[in-house]
Amino acid sequence: IVCVTAYDYTVAKLLDAAGVDMLLVGDSLGMVVQGHDTTLPVTLDQMIYHTQAVVRGSEKAFVACDLPFGLCHRSSDVVLEAAIRVLKESGAQAVKVEGGVPVAQTIQALTTRHIPVLGHVGLTPQSVHAFGGFKVQGRGEAADRVLADAVAVEEAGAFAVVLEGIPARLSEKISARLTIPTIGIGAGPGCDGQVLVVYDLLGLYDGVKPRFVKRYMDGSALVRQAVGHFAEEVRNRSFP
Repeated sequence: IVCVTAYDYTVAKLLDAAGVDMLLVGDSLGMVVQGHDTTLPVTLDQMIYHTQAVVRGSEKAFVACDLPFGLCHRSSDVVLEAAIRVLKESGAQAVKVEGGVPVAQTIQALTTRHIPVLGHVGLTPQSVHAFGGFKVQGRGEAADRVLADAVAVEEAGAFAVVLEGIPARLSEKISARLTIPTIGIGAGPGCDGQVLVVYDLLGLYDGVKPRFVKRYMDGSALVRQAVGHFAEEVRNRSFP
């Protein structure tokens, strides 16, 4: 399963044409698009806005939208209403919910009402303050907690689960235990798929640089070079 984040029409169209299976409109846009230090400030309206653009750029890829921080701290009815808004207003096929055992009841409230849910356990960015930063989860005794979270997400009806920032052996164990697909990010090769933030993949984001990220091009250098060339031509009046 090939999954890449997307936040706008143009990039979504490129990723779709490249054969990506799933486009995830992640609340990571708070960091890579809006310039925040975390994903926490992102609102539901902003997620819907960006997802609308991604859906318009996608012809074949499955599109999922993150439910932003704060929603799943509220009642299941509030989360249900938010998820309905996402699917109705954006055209996405699913919502993504961060968390395991504590949000299993909420996930079930969505799936029993035929709203597809992509789970997300391990290093969940919306819990960054509780974790004390963007740190690997599931080491030592904490492995049992992450496994329990993944099982709870599956039992609640999620169709797949993202495993982020956990040891490779743990992701292999979880993938073998679950019957739903696992999609890894910083979780080793033992998952059923992989996801990367598109700005990381293209080397465009110079903020947080996770060790697990592979940059497939140096996008920042290419953009600076191209724009620098344009600026030079404008200043020496060779353009237009």
